[in-house]
Amino acid sequence: MDRLTLFGLFAVTAMLVTYALEQRSRWYILAFAGACWLGSIYGFLQGAWPFGLVEAIWGLVALRRFVATQQIPTQ
Repeated sequence: MDRLTLFGLFAVTAMLVTYALEQRSRWYILAFAGACWLGSIYGFLQGAWPFGLVEAIWGLVALRRFVATQQIPTQ
């Protein structure tokens, strides 16, 4: 197994784990976004640019969800 394949395996494993743990803490949503961007990098590096593009968008969606979960202080 080459280094690029190992990197891809790490990225998708991180996506799976952080997605499964999102209900425990909003910080897992942010970690999921980061894992999506790692998956995006992997997709572009291996030449599968549609996969890379979609993963980048998923990262943005997750980042938006993370920001939306911030608690706004009430007065």
